[in-house]
Amino acid sequence: MPLDQYYLLGRSGLRVSRLALGTMNFGTGGFHAAYGKTEDEVRPIFRKYLDEGGNFLDTADFYTAGESETILGRLITEANVRERVVLTTKFTNSVDPGDPNAGGNGRKHLVRALEASLRRLGTDYVDLFLLHTWDRLTPVEEVVHTLDDLVRAGKIRYAGLSDVPAWYAARAQSIAEAHSLTPMINLQLPYSLVQREIETEHVPMGRHLGLGVTAWSPLAGGFLTGKYRDGGAGRFDPDAQTWTERDWQLLKPLEEVAGKLGVTMAQVAINWVATQPGIASAIVGASSADQLGKSMAALDFEIPAELRAVLDEASAVPPASVYRMFTAQYQNWIVTPDTKVGDKPDGYAPAVRNW
Repeated sequence: MPLDQYYLLGRSGLRVSRLALGTMNFGTGGFHAAYGKTEDEVRPIFRKYLDEGGNFLDTADFYTAGESETILGRLITEANVRERVVLTTKFTNSVDPGDPNAGGNGRKHLVRALEASLRRLGTDYVDLFLLHTWDRLTPVEEVVHTLDDLVRAGKIRYAGLSDVPAWYAARAQSIAEAHSLTPMINLQLPYSLVQREIETEHVPMGRHLGLGVTAWSPLAGGFLTGKYRDGGAGRFDPDAQTWTERDWQLLKPLEEVAGKLGVTMAQVAINWVATQPGIASAIVGASSADQLGKSMAALDFEIPAELRAVLDEASAVPPASVYRMFTAQYQNWIVTPDTKVGDKPDGYAPAVRNW
């Protein structure tokens, strides 16, 4: 399954690659400097992605203190591919610690952040603009109306959300639909074999309301490559969540599945994420063109149903609290087992493709 296959993002006409290129390591400044790369170091990565047919680029104003956007903008101009690529950036984080309106999701900062991103990227519009993180304060109505204004002004083509509660995303989409405003088409969230919690609320919400989920950190910060097994302690996410015994135990079936398929653990982990229900695209980063090439090859094979079942079982997150009531076992009390009730029959809506 080569990378140059494109699918619609959410309920929209925007076609994106099933693997997006994450550019958090483009640049050497700010919070992400520890693993950042210079422009000359990331140029081969960027070119490799384009050469393989990729078109979905992801950055944010916060990445490497703005250097990621600046470098990415220069590389896009250098390659003359601005109209070919789907350029995504994000806003929320503070750009001036002394100014209370220089961060968060309020209209003042949202507009200011976009204008700054456009200058760094060297373009007059972005294809997809995302709220980066829920700030817990700004009314969702303000965010939705501001994003709609920016679409009408021609400065963004589509809008979306990243790292927000499911109820917040659902409310934003409902407000947009009720008032004929620009809908959200994308929901960017962490998702991997060791972090499947979004399946409880976010993924079904996205499928029902038209938000395609793009998964960041499908390798759990490199943990699912298996490279930390000999190194002992380590951390893989921004909140410094330590790896649990359950996480370590997951590496064994992952390695066994990879061995049976003749591919790497990382490729299996990326493939699993990218082909899960409701997932529009998986975001992959790379420290070299060779590493990116291996990640892109993750879509060159299929995981057989019996091996996917092994991974699903090993990584499953048991339902808790009220969610136990939504399992098939509990639902049998609503409709008796000898009465078959479903949504639609198999084959009711076959996939639509242009090939």
